[in-house]
This record gives sequence, C-alpha cells and structure tokens, in this order.
Amino acid sequence: MLEEMIAGLHFGNFYLNKAKPDDTALIYRDFTQTFYEMDTTIRQYCAHFTAAGLKKGDIVALSCYNTPEYIYSYMAITQIGAIVVPLNLMLTMEEISFILKDSGAQALIVHEKILARLKTDSARIQTSLGLSHVFVLQNELAEAVSKQKPAKPIDLNPDDICTLLYTSGTTGKPKGVMLSHTNLMANTVSCSITLNLIGETNIFMCVLPMFHTFGFTTSVLLPLYTGSPIVIHDAFQPKEVMASLVKHRVSVFCGVPAMYVVLAQALRDGKVEFPDLRLAVSGGAPMPVEILNLFNKQYEIPLVEGYGLTEAAPVVSLNPLVGEKKPGSIGKPLYGVEVKIGTPGELALPSGEVGELLIKGLNVMKGYLGLPEETAEALKGGWLHTGDMAYRDEEGYLFIVDRKKDMIITRGLNVYPREIEELLYVHPDILEAAVVGIPDPLKGEIVKAFVVPKEGAELDRRTVLDYLKPKLASYKMPRLVEFIAELPKSATGKILKKELRAVSADDMEKDKED
Repeated sequence: MLEEMIAGLHFGNFYLNKAKPDDTALIYRDFTQTFYEMDTTIRQYCAHFTAAGLKKGDIVALSCYNTPEYIYSYMAITQIGAIVVPLNLMLTMEEISFILKDSGAQALIVHEKILARLKTDSARIQTSLGLSHVFVLQNELAEAVSKQKPAKPIDLNPDDICTLLYTSGTTGKPKGVMLSHTNLMANTVSCSITLNLIGETNIFMCVLPMFHTFGFTTSVLLPLYTGSPIVIHDAFQPKEVMASLVKHRVSVFCGVPAMYVVLAQALRDGKVEFPDLRLAVSGGAPMPVEILNLFNKQYEIPLVEGYGLTEAAPVVSLNPLVGEKKPGSIGKPLYGVEVKIGTPGELALPSGEVGELLIKGLNVMKGYLGLPEETAEALKGGWLHTGDMAYRDEEGYLFIVDRKKDMIITRGLNVYPREIEELLYVHPDILEAAVVGIPDPLKGEIVKAFVVPKEGAELDRRTVLDYLKPKLASYKMPRLVEFIAELPKSATGKILKKELRAVSADDMEKDKED
C-alpha cells in the first residue's frame, strides 16, 4: 500500500533511501556533486537559516533559476520545519508583493539576477515588503553558508505543511495551495511506481522550471527519491539541451509539448540522436496528437502523456508504459490515486459519459491558505473537484473534453482570464473586455483579448499592451488583441466566450487558406 511505502518520508530523508553516498546527485554545467556532498550542503544551509532566526512554521519565499542553490534552499527551508513559497520567475514586482503579503512570508531567498531584473535590491525589497530577512543567492550567500557547520536533522511531521504553491483562481486572485510532506512524497512515490523507475539506474534532465510543481516533482523529487543524478539546465536552449542529452547519457526527459516539437524536428532532420533516452514524459499542457505522432515516428521510446494540477501535488494520471497508448488521452490514474467522473451531485457516471473529474488520494492538498469556503468547495465530499470535464472509456483511459473553468494553458503555465479582464476593465477607455485561449501548435494556447472601447475612445493594440505590461508576467500577456463593437452575450447577460473562441478559430483557418 502507498500509505505504508511513504510512512515516515519527508524532505529530510527521502533522498537518502535509494542512493549511495558517493553516487552522483547533481550535474550543473561543470559542477558535479554526490549525494553525500549535497546533503552536507543542504544541512549547512539549514544551519545558516537557523542562525539567522528562521524557525519551524515560518514562511519563506524562494525566487531562483534552475540551479543547485534552488534545491539546497528548498530542502533546507523544509528541513527546519519552515514553509517554502516557490515564486514564478516571470512575475512582476506587483504580483510578487501580493503573494508575499497574502502568505505572510517572513523572509525571501532570491537570486541576484532576479533582483537586477526587477530593478531593485535586497534592502529596498526588505523594507517595502516588511520582511525580516532577504537572502541573496550566489556569491553572498554561498560564502556565508560555507562557513557553517552542518546542522543536525530535526524531527519532522510528514503531515505538516511544507510548501505553498500559488495558483490563480477563477476570481483572478492567486490562491495558496497548501501541500504537506505527505502530499509531495506520495506523488513522488506514485510516479516512481507507475513509471517503473524503482530499482532502475537512470539519468534525469531537469529543464522544466523548478518553481513549477510539474517540473519540481518529476525532475527533482523523482530522481532524488530513486537515487538518480539530475542534469540541471536553467532554460530550454535547444542546442545546449540536445548536446547535453548526448553528453550526459540522459535516459529520462520530462518536458512540455513545445519541447517535443523541437526534439522531434531535430531527430527528423538527422541532426542528432539520443541513444540513451528511454523514457519521455509530457505534461503541463495537453499534448497535440500531431506532435505525439511526429515524435513517435522519429524515436522508438515511450512518450508518456500525463495530467495533473497543483492541488494534486501535481500528477494525477499517466499513459501506461506498456500496452496501448491512446492519442488524446491523459491515460490512467497513478498508483494510489482514485479518480471518478462525477455529476454536480458527485454521483459517479458510467463509462463514456462526460462529467467533472474528481480525485482522491494522499497527494491531494490540505486546502487553500486562509480560504475555508473555497477549500470546502474544492474538497467537497472528500474529493478534489478539478473543474475539468472528462470521460472514461471502457478500458479505463481518461479523456479531458473541456475545462469547466476558463483557464488558459500556455507553454505549460496557467493563465486565468479574469485576472487580465479585471485589469482591462480598470482602463478608462475600455467599456468591456473578455479574454480567451486560442489553440496554438507550439504553445498549446495563446492569450487573446477582445476589447470594446468606450464611445469616442481611440485605442490600439500597442496602447493596451503597454498598459498591461507592468502589471502582468510576460506569459500572461495577450498575444492577440481584437477590438469589437460589442461582446456576444446570452439572454441573462453572460458573455459567450465559446462564440469568441469559435470566431477566432474561423479567422485562423481563413488566414491559413489565404
């Protein structure tokens, strides 16, 4: 049973179970580190943070690129019993401020390059946000940590909250998803069993952002739990990544669909081969069938598409490694995860009928921080209500048919239209606005804004984008802006976004024909 397998596992010990001390744990550029060296460094970080005054229950935000320092910081925060808040690297200062204030963060660990991008420094950000500490990663913190004697492990309760991951809600305001050690350990172990990775020798590549729950679970926690080295890349630079796949003999690669477009094209063009790659996992966004087919034609390895959400820590289902893989399906539930297709009354529907996808398991979140009503609604009846409409076929494969919510997924990142719409409605020259996702073969979806200007107002695309730019992360920015006289509405006044998507799709088809 899964519960027995994860008994006692937490961030202080899970990565010591399968590996030998001298086995390689991390590879980053020219830097290599063993599991023993990694654990020693993490415990030095623990000592440094404790000496600075951080303690159990404190909330610490983390903003860092994919580097070993991200892993040291994350592990150390959780090992001293504090709670880590990973920050999306593309957030604006305004968005970061909201998350830090909403979470009640006492401290921030931030990479020096991020401070430079935000055009601020540690003193200013500490004062403006009322933080007790700001730790700057790279040279400043590395020197201080190196002088510390490794701290002794403290007792940790696996059921304690260790991570707050912010995800936007239908209101547009981000919500803090509370995940415990158990939630994350359960999902990690479930993935290792479903993907048949226990007892296997593998080399993983981490190119997905570590701040993203899919990237952190599948490309950091999973390899560390199975005693496998991680080849770390701070961004998906195709030439560098492809060279690294060969050089380091990477056998497991986790990515989003857009990455597989590039890899499949390289294979088709005969530019490179990946002889050691034996498993590829796709998530973060729906995998277009044409991309799946293209990759499968070029390389005879399992490309496993999955489905997940932050509230489930995050992986819910994966296509099977052996047997039939159905294009367009999100596969079957992970080991230890229970799924049903339900009605609004939560009655289970038979195969083939569409309903809301409901989830139960040790991976399901504790709730939303400070939002008891939203938590009760999301976990009603003991099931996590995903908001995704799906059906299960006779063989148990799951298919997502639509999203109950209006969420847009672009390059594997979630964008909630309401957040953008509320900003547009504040603009003095905008009467109405609606934001929808438009299918895109590379990004999954792109953001499109429909804008109704006020009478006599003079607006153009550049004016709207310049207004939004300082308020939104770049991935949330509309790529298309269309000005229309009025928005289509139902008899009750509800904006008919389905019609807007249909019009956009028709326009795109006409553009192709032209």
